[in-house]
Amino acid sequence: MLKINRVHHIAIICSDYALSKHFYTQILRFKILQENYRAERKSYKLDLEVGNQYQIELFSFPEPAKRPSRPEAAGLRHLAFEVNNIDEAVAAITADGVIVEPIRIDEFTGKRFTFFADPDGLPIEFYEK
Repeated sequence: MLKINRVHHIAIICSDYALSKHFYTQILRFKILQENYRAERKSYKLDLEVGNQYQIELFSFPEPAKRPSRPEAAGLRHLAFEVNNIDEAVAAITADGVIVEPIRIDEFTGKRFTFFADPDGLPIEFYEK
């Protein structure tokens, strides 16, 4: 019998490692667990902790292909992070220069949410608890 416990990690490939590392660690404030450079692949791998629960693996590779985001393409659509207070979360990242879409209401749950993008245009959602 198959029993999946949880999401173990999310892997993100970035085009500018320094810029993405700054975004995920300084703007979204994810904790660095481990950082490694893999010389044979000319690639960094940065392990990040999200809320003491999930892990994001941030990879750099030489000249990665661009990810189609708009119009939306098949595949992973976006990452969504739960926040306690969406107004405070939006204020925190807009103070760091992140452009955030207007806050909307989920028609099914009545919860507030919004979207913004990482440095490579990956859509990210804040969803209020």
